[in-house]
Amino acid sequence: MPEVASRQHLGSIGAAIEAAIGEAAIAWDAIDGIGVTCTPGLVGALMVGVSAAKTLAAIHDKPLLGVHHLEGHIYASYLAEPDLEPPFLCLLVSGGHTSLIHVRDCGNYEIVGQTCDDAAGEAFDKVARLLGLAYPGGPAIDRVAREGNPKAFKFPEGRIKLPGGGFHPYDSSFSGLKTAVRRTIERLQEEKPDAPLPVADLAASFQEAVARALTKRALRCAEDLGLTKIAVGGGVAANSRLRSRLQEGVAETGIDVLFPPLKFCTDNAAMIGCAAVEHLQRGQVSPMTLSVRSRLALSDVGSLYA
Repeated sequence: MPEVASRQHLGSIGAAIEAAIGEAAIAWDAIDGIGVTCTPGLVGALMVGVSAAKTLAAIHDKPLLGVHHLEGHIYASYLAEPDLEPPFLCLLVSGGHTSLIHVRDCGNYEIVGQTCDDAAGEAFDKVARLLGLAYPGGPAIDRVAREGNPKAFKFPEGRIKLPGGGFHPYDSSFSGLKTAVRRTIERLQEEKPDAPLPVADLAASFQEAVARALTKRALRCAEDLGLTKIAVGGGVAANSRLRSRLQEGVAETGIDVLFPPLKFCTDNAAMIGCAAVEHLQRGQVSPMTLSVRSRLALSDVGSLYA
């Protein structure tokens, strides 16, 4: 509920800033700039953050840097690999986004593949609900799947047909996969109404289908573009099966796959700050008239800076 989210942001942001400054044991004169997420997202919640950032920038005479949320996920990999240099492929998989991004340079991005319906993280949440597991669905399914058989059920990987025939090599779809899990559950309940659902097997088989689809597309995309590095970001980057499947896939390709630490996979301020640092070092700052946007193409990141 956007209004509730905005109110909770408003009630928490002062304490969050105070705690961050206190725990870092740093004075305001040692801070070089104020980075803040300004797009995409819920407008009300974004406005709380941007308003606070503008106030801090004005009071302490610091440059303001508006950061694109997805660019933040790209820069999460830099928190563990500070020497990472473009070009590389970013596989961004979260609750709201599933994209293959050709990272040419800071601010120079091209989305070469994406989901055509549900994001991977959203599919995890919906399937977890079908299985009676906790929210968020990603960690819940990951835990349960460790006890299951990933080959117990064969679920589709969700290919996207092209108008002229064949399938898109990089785009994905998870709506059909979610429906296949639901129909399998319904069939099992009809056949054996008194038997408990094989939740672990269903979770493992679903997780395997997602990991297989993402790995296949990421590897093909990197090879087609001649890229030797794949950086993975977003909440689903914490999934153990996706990590192992990608590592297995690149073993004989000469491609390096990079994962941020688990605490930097989900949304966090550190990745936003990391992206802000890069823009600041390049002399790019945002105007104090910076506005929030519910949507902004990643390719338009440059419009956030004066």
